[in-house]
Amino acid sequence: MSLLRKLPIDGFLAAMLSAVLLALAYPQLGASHGPLHLGWVTNLGVAAVFFLHGAALSRQSLRAGFGHWRLHLFVQLSTYVLFPLLGMLIVFAARGHFADTLLTGLFYLCALPSTISSSVAMTSLARGNVPAAVFNASLSSLVGMLATPLLVGMMATTHGEHLPLLQSIRDIALQLLLPFALGQWLRPWIGAFIQRHKARINLIDRGVIVLIVYSSFCDSTLAGLWSRYSGWMLLETFVLVAALLALALAATTWLSRRIGFAVDDEITAVFCGSKKSLASGVPMAKLLFGSHPGLGLIVLPIMFYHQLQLVVCSILARRYASRT
Repeated sequence: MSLLRKLPIDGFLAAMLSAVLLALAYPQLGASHGPLHLGWVTNLGVAAVFFLHGAALSRQSLRAGFGHWRLHLFVQLSTYVLFPLLGMLIVFAARGHFADTLLTGLFYLCALPSTISSSVAMTSLARGNVPAAVFNASLSSLVGMLATPLLVGMMATTHGEHLPLLQSIRDIALQLLLPFALGQWLRPWIGAFIQRHKARINLIDRGVIVLIVYSSFCDSTLAGLWSRYSGWMLLETFVLVAALLALALAATTWLSRRIGFAVDDEITAVFCGSKKSLASGVPMAKLLFGSHPGLGLIVLPIMFYHQLQLVVCSILARRYASRT
């Protein structure tokens, strides 16, 4: 019981699960073009979230972690080369045994940037290189605005599908990058306010994610997606995601030791190189796959991976922290 109390399973997970159940029961209410008009509401929410992310990002923290270029290169290659390669291997091996939409969601998960908050928090808990973690997680989010749609577009092309790549990049630039840049520009005036109210800002962030999950599952329910799959699909998703996380942790740990990183740099490499961002992934999925009837199934692997990476990495962080 003491271990369960330490696991980071909080109200955010409960809210997402509640949103999924509500979407299954009353899909008309939260559909993109339903009475709540969640289509444009979530678009505004996403822009607000990335504006707040830009305003909260400290340039001093970025400069403090800039110098360790080998570590930075390792993390970015892990995020945008190693992960997509692992994703392609799993997708090709699992094709024919799992739903194609689910495999699309799994590869999309592999193409996402690293998460900022939990990567830095886990690195700090494990007594790793925190400035480098801040730099890499922040850089990963910026690179992902271009790299994620490119990777997803390449994968779609190999399977004969079409993704409007230029339009997707334009939408991401307008809805994510522009608000982020505006937040950075206004940071000298509003940065202190953002820091004082960080807890409330996090609630806005998570609230928008829950709304997007709810709207996505409503649209998928109305499209009849869930009626085509059994309860085994959830178990299959969990198995695929768990296998991906295990491979990513094993690969980043082994490679960082082969390179010869010090332990504090290894911690940063493992935690920043193995994590994926739910905060960026769900809004970006709405832009990349907005008209896809299986959007709920596409974001399902991200939801599983988010909670699983927190649980597993918190255990690893405590093991690292216990070293002499």
